[in-house]
Amino acid sequence: MTASTHWIATACMQSVLERGGNAFDAATAGAFVLHVVEPHLNGPGGDMTAILATAEDPEPVVVMGQGPAPSGATIEHYRAEGLDAVPGTGALAAAVPLAVDAWLLLLEEKGTWELADVLDAAIGYAEDGHPVLERVSAQIAAVAQTFAEHWPSSAALWMPDGAPPEPGQIIYNPEYAAVLRDLIEAGEGTGDRRARIAAARERWRTGPVARAIAEFVRTPHRHSDGADHAGVLTAADLAGAVARFEPAVTGDFRGWTIAKTGAWGQGPALLGALGLLEGFEDHELDPSTEAGAHRILEALKLALADRDAHFGDRGLDLGRLLCPEHLAERRTLIGDAACHEFRPSVLGDGPAPLPPLLTEDEHARRTGGAVDHGGSGEPTVRPTGEARGDTCHLDVVDRWGNIISATPSGGWLQSSPAVPGIGFCLGTRLQMTWLDESLPTALRPGERPRTTLTPTLVLRDGEPVMACGSPGGDQQDQWQLMFLLRVLVGGLTLQEAIDAPSLHTLSMPGSFWPRTWSPGRAVVEDRLGEEVIAGLEARGHEVVRAGDWALGRLSCVARDPGTGVLRAAANSRGAQGYAAGR
Repeated sequence: MTASTHWIATACMQSVLERGGNAFDAATAGAFVLHVVEPHLNGPGGDMTAILATAEDPEPVVVMGQGPAPSGATIEHYRAEGLDAVPGTGALAAAVPLAVDAWLLLLEEKGTWELADVLDAAIGYAEDGHPVLERVSAQIAAVAQTFAEHWPSSAALWMPDGAPPEPGQIIYNPEYAAVLRDLIEAGEGTGDRRARIAAARERWRTGPVARAIAEFVRTPHRHSDGADHAGVLTAADLAGAVARFEPAVTGDFRGWTIAKTGAWGQGPALLGALGLLEGFEDHELDPSTEAGAHRILEALKLALADRDAHFGDRGLDLGRLLCPEHLAERRTLIGDAACHEFRPSVLGDGPAPLPPLLTEDEHARRTGGAVDHGGSGEPTVRPTGEARGDTCHLDVVDRWGNIISATPSGGWLQSSPAVPGIGFCLGTRLQMTWLDESLPTALRPGERPRTTLTPTLVLRDGEPVMACGSPGGDQQDQWQLMFLLRVLVGGLTLQEAIDAPSLHTLSMPGSFWPRTWSPGRAVVEDRLGEEVIAGLEARGHEVVRAGDWALGRLSCVARDPGTGVLRAAANSRGAQGYAAGR
């Protein structure tokens, strides 16, 4: 079974499984296809996080593809550039790109196919073309002026005829196809399959792509603050960062085990929310009811406050945040009325240092921009020119029981100028750091920004049974929480749970520039119903209606270890995600 945010990627992954490849061969093939067909949601210059289990070993493992801050990315340097925050676009926001190395590591260690076979579909769609999505066309149109006036290399790549492509128009990326062919050639005549892939990883980190990136970022270019800056990424940064496998962090809920990344990602916030909700009865956890939706929103506020006050790349002891006794104490903070305060856990002698709390409304007033509450997972560009990116997702389970959930992201076409000759741009993950040394997510050379990428693996009695995830930035774990409650507690089928009305809170500092928050604000799909929405408003929630089918882009695969029966489901919103299998 395969599922992803784009039907072409799903079809390619299913094709790999049909031809004898395993889940990890299929996932890698699909990921490189997503670079080509969803360039507004991810790219080779970005990052990726995955969580997997193999048929031989059910222990969940994280694939860590989140690159660190470059050696020159110091708070002092950014302050000297006149910045009080890391920009949302431009090379100063780029962490070391680690997505490609992470996918090649997965293929090297867990896959069975040759690199040339895995990359064949991506090369084909880049060289021979593919029909451009309506949303890709819209995204290019939204930043066309920036491309034309400030990023000529992006204009040349995405508007070769001087205008954004029309939806359905066949577009090409021969430069990226050449990059992939070069990776294949790097390993030709070298040892066995794994040695050939290792040679490709070395070429990626030290070869022509790395040299092109390091050379290009030296030239100042327009960033989201309206000024021109040079990047700080160097060839040594690119050569020195490698992907790796890490143990997963797990939490128990109603007899299920949920596996996530460590606190360098936002994944443990989902474990915290589930732990807070563990103390309520099943009938109290229905997101489609007023009381259930309220309770879930309040639990999310507490879990996300801990994320923003404590998570980071500095070895947080999650046991203190996730222990049942602490969560039981925190549970008493969930009352009958909506809370409009930021309430993280106290772990030391005094309160945790708080990130800046600039409201979305205040930012809109300062900049003259409108606040956008769309949540379908697509990037949003505000009237002020702020470009917000998102991500994509894939899940695969094979006939043997190998299973993986992966969330590739970053390197969006609107992130920064395309690097000439390689067909893609850099990511902007450093915008999730603060220029304040007192915070656990401060910008520090060599440390990972606290990413929003958060795939999920669910186990029962030690056996993996489901992989799921969603794009959506700060909403990823929020939408997954609704899904998990509806499946694990409510008994809905996978597709029913994905299609059910969703909601999320904005009552936490956003992870993306300009890092705003909206105290007490909840975004809901109108299908939640007038009675439920009115009840939430009566409790003090500031409710924003997003439309009937606007929130969530989940996909998932599942396997029953007892029978071997496989299932899959994908998001119907936008008619773009697809699940497939046999």
